[in-house]
Amino acid sequence: MSEKLSLNQKISELDKKVEWFHSDDFKLENAVDKYKEAAKLAKEIENDLNELKNEIEVLEQDFSK
Repeated sequence: MSEKLSLNQKISELDKKVEWFHSDDFKLENAVDKYKEAAKLAKEIENDLNELKNEIEVLEQDFSK
């Protein structure tokens, strides 16, 4: 993804990619590429969530002092 998407936008985009597998547009020939795109996006989402978790943990430590 060349543009910087928000976490919500990434999740929405992943939903669209997953929906493709259940749509009338599904073609087995394209499934591997679509799966790779979805897996890459899912990894980006996972990284974003981990970053948010780390930020929250830091904030919790600051407030617990």
